Amino acid sequence: MRIDDIKKKKLPDAPGVYLFLDSKKSIVYIGKAISLRDRVRSYFSGNVTLSRSPLIADLVERVKTVDFITTDSVLEALILEANLIKKHKPRYNTREKDDKSFNYVVITREEWPRVLTVRGKNLYQKFKKSEIQYLFGPFPHGGLFKEAMKIIRKIFPFYDTERPLADVKALGKNRQVTFNQQIGLYPDSETLKQEYARTIGHLKLFFEGKKRKLVRQLEREMKTYAGKREFEKAHMTKRRLFALKHIQDVSLIRQDFRSSTAEPPKKSIRIESYDISHMAGVDTVGVMVVVENGNVKKSDYRKFTIKRKGVSDTASIEEVLSRRLGHAEWPLPGLIVVDGGASQRNAVLRTLKKVGVHIPVVGVVKDEHHRPREILGDKRFRVDLEKDILLSNSEAHRFALSFHRKKRRNV
Repeated sequence: MRIDDIKKKKLPDAPGVYLFLDSKKSIVYIGKAISLRDRVRSYFSGNVTLSRSPLIADLVERVKTVDFITTDSVLEALILEANLIKKHKPRYNTREKDDKSFNYVVITREEWPRVLTVRGKNLYQKFKKSEIQYLFGPFPHGGLFKEAMKIIRKIFPFYDTERPLADVKALGKNRQVTFNQQIGLYPDSETLKQEYARTIGHLKLFFEGKKRKLVRQLEREMKTYAGKREFEKAHMTKRRLFALKHIQDVSLIRQDFRSSTAEPPKKSIRIESYDISHMAGVDTVGVMVVVENGNVKKSDYRKFTIKRKGVSDTASIEEVLSRRLGHAEWPLPGLIVVDGGASQRNAVLRTLKKVGVHIPVVGVVKDEHHRPREILGDKRFRVDLEKDILLSNSEAHRFALSFHRKKRRNV
């Protein structure tokens, strides 16, 4: 397909899920989008081989048809994407690599079910199949998934204690449970077992993507409570209905998306900055931070624990970048910033060359006080984007140190 073919599809500027199909009408990739129109067009704009990973370039070559499903919110798009990936198992979704593995939601089979998140690789290490009442996922987008769970929890408070709730209660009054009940993360202490079971049923419907059915069920429950003159429960159900019908991410996420893309500044560019932190070669970690339009984008920050032992900074940078480039679902930057001189910059260029991706790279050289002394690389970027380059480099250094300190404390 070409960009002109995509424009003829008249994709909506709305959240939803897009499906790429090949010549045999088989689904080869499924993704979610804040704006279906802009996200799908981004795959077919310009020379993909120069701006995307080889995996995405190969995908785009195979795409012959695009289908889509709109949703009322990005949150629902995230859930629909997971359900469709699980159902169809598209080849380009399953080929995506994630060093930590995708997320799943487990609802346990217990007297008081817990709602827990777990990485796919740890799923059956932590749970026997008989201990799982419901399982949802995979959810590929880690940062967005965490935010989604926060939104869901505000609507349907649930338990996520480390041990079964019966064990926790057996220990007597638990401060963490009490605190979480007070701030609305856990059901309040007056909630009966059957009421909590009803909430679990609501969560099940929501994770299955059956919002309309869930809304009808809540409306019936609200009328039942009102008929029994249980006005407090009726009011609580009414609040849940309102929250469900007006999920806040629609206005917040879409407004943020439009403000950053509707009228981009002339020097608008995605910058990814990398830094390595260790102590005498021990507990080495790497980080990636993102700056767009002069603003840090913390939702796109990533951490990497270096797997190889006793390696140099340049080898660590190569490992981090290689793992990052394995994520076909992450947008590629217009510029890469690396902390260091010619050797660090050359390590990045070698890694990019291996995978056939062409991205400009600059290096930030520091003085003896670790202050920026010089920027190496293309003069156009050094001059036009100096402020953003230094911001991203400083933020990468801060983030790397913070991650390394936390890692050492946990050892």
